Amino acid sequence: MLRHAFALLAIAIAGSAASADDGNPAYTSAADAPIDYRYQGEYLLSVEGEADQKVGVQVIALGEGKFDAVGYHGGLPGAGWMPGNDVTRATGALEGDTLTLKADQGTATVRNGEMTVRDTDGTVLARGKRIERTSPTLGAKPPEGAIVLFDGSTADGFEQGKLIEGNLLGATNCTSKETLGDHVLHLEFRTPFMPLSRGQGRGNSGVYMQSRYELQVLDSFGLSGENNECGGIYSISKPAVNMCLPPLSWQTYDIEFTAARYEGDKKVANGRATIRHNGVVIHDDLELTHGTPGCQPEGAGPLGLFLQDHGNPVAFRNIWVVKK
Repeated sequence: MLRHAFALLAIAIAGSAASADDGNPAYTSAADAPIDYRYQGEYLLSVEGEADQKVGVQVIALGEGKFDAVGYHGGLPGAGWMPGNDVTRATGALEGDTLTLKADQGTATVRNGEMTVRDTDGTVLARGKRIERTSPTLGAKPPEGAIVLFDGSTADGFEQGKLIEGNLLGATNCTSKETLGDHVLHLEFRTPFMPLSRGQGRGNSGVYMQSRYELQVLDSFGLSGENNECGGIYSISKPAVNMCLPPLSWQTYDIEFTAARYEGDKKVANGRATIRHNGVVIHDDLELTHGTPGCQPEGAGPLGLFLQDHGNPVAFRNIWVVKK
């Protein structure tokens, strides 16, 4: 009861929380987030007696002191663990300053940014700390010949563009005035911390390549990685690996896009895309077999980059493109 009351109090006093479409709070600042934010995130552990063996753990905040967790044998996604390798799932709750997570195989505790995993008889199996990964392309500068679509100084490069928090671009159903055919695009995004929301209601937006093909933006941290989750091409393909970082982390998409080819009104070749999420290839020369709903239909001719408003305060920055 005390934990529940404390969590609700933390939500009530956090001044920068917006209200999302589902009525739940959406935090855009770590300083204003409730205490659960300090425990969610990624942990990298070493196996006792086998220092070179790693276990990665993603802890997902569910609000009011409740958590899910996923353990990845070999390391974190994109850094040791690969799809198809074993995972362990756990659930838990915060009591005082200690988070306790329980699975069939044992128990993990988190305190002061450190995690300890014990088996069912109490023997320590692994230990490690909370880490913060960053994309290797975060802050990438536009190369010579690039067209800067957004640099934080103005939103005038987008129809319906709007500055938020002073120098960020909001997800406002805005479209770049620059139209794009074949191109290479760099973009950085941040999803809000929405611990009480679930599924498609949690940090939802979309990056529409050429306004026709949706590359999903979502707080999919710790999820399996589907075509409607972060990194997925909606209705076409799920990412090769879920590289979604925790909410409020700045993340990157680096996209190499080849437009569909048309002869008159007839499509003669599908579009294609290679996409890196936080530096890791999640789609390798993927064939875009059809357009996706939510913006413009598939067709001939260049169109702008579209950033979808889905009722959540998603932010963008450092957007530039190189036309081919």
